[in-house]
Amino acid sequence: MGWLPWSGSPSPDKASDGGRIAPDRSSRARCWEGRDLFFSCLDRNNIVDSVKDDKEARRKCGKEVEEFEAACSQTWVKYFKEKRVMEYNRDKTIERIKKEDAAKVSELKSQGWNSK
Repeated sequence: MGWLPWSGSPSPDKASDGGRIAPDRSSRARCWEGRDLFFSCLDRNNIVDSVKDDKEARRKCGKEVEEFEAACSQTWVKYFKEKRVMEYNRDKTIERIKKEDAAKVSELKSQGWNSK
């Protein structure tokens, strides 16, 4: 497995020197469009982790996942699916910390603390 995002595609285009050709702008745009449609379907069906819940994601968003996987290399598909979960967890953590901080500030203010 290569370290480049497009290196995991099953049949990559080869350059004249045998190296792989990077996806062009239109290929990337198709991939991102497929990703966005797939993620919208996941959102509508309350599925966060399409790796862990692959069967349910394929059952509820079969057409979208097929288009996403056809438009993107396997490496990009894996990356975007994992990134979605990471960003969800990050946002939930930030939300939790903000609530905890707000509760702490409220508690301190009730004890007479002044931030000035």
